[in-house]
Amino acid sequence: MSYKFDKVRILVVEDNAPMLDICKSLLLTFGVGEVLSARNGEEGFQIFRKENPDMILADWMMHPTDGISLTRRARNDPASPNPYVPVILMTGFSEKKRVVQARDAGVTEFLVKPFTARDLYKRIAQIIERPRQFVRSEDFFGPDRRRKAVNEYNGPLKRESDGALAIKQKQRMKSASMHLDEIRDKAGLNKGDKFDITDIDFS
Repeated sequence: MSYKFDKVRILVVEDNAPMLDICKSLLLTFGVGEVLSARNGEEGFQIFRKENPDMILADWMMHPTDGISLTRRARNDPASPNPYVPVILMTGFSEKKRVVQARDAGVTEFLVKPFTARDLYKRIAQIIERPRQFVRSEDFFGPDRRRKAVNEYNGPLKRESDGALAIKQKQRMKSASMHLDEIRDKAGLNKGDKFDITDIDFS
């Protein structure tokens, strides 16, 4: 089964011109309808504010604003049009501490360079097929940092504030879920459909 991404819009933020062209070419090969681009995190955030794309693919190391800062602004800046936007962070660093740093910034998926077309495609599929809950704490807002989220607590509420927190969490989940459902609809996916990577020509 093939899927159509002609209505999906992705923003690529990369300061290396050849790498930017490669990413754009790969996404267009996947059938993405519109690929926006920026050369650093500051420019990327301004385009994000204006265009509100469905997904962001950003490099980590950029000047003057890197991909981590861009992700934090997308998640927390009052001017962000969509704090739930999926963010795939590209980097040449694969050390665990780097992965943890990206995770703690609110990155959705981590993509180590050099990567193949298949690697990028799998990350996009992962975002849509295995969405994570969004959580908020005093110092974090973003996808649940555990790949497998624990079941929600269904016992009695201990404090009056627990009820309000539960309502806010459900509202956040509904907003995040609605955004992913919108991407699925644009891609022509129904509930239960799966991406079939064999439908893409990676030659």
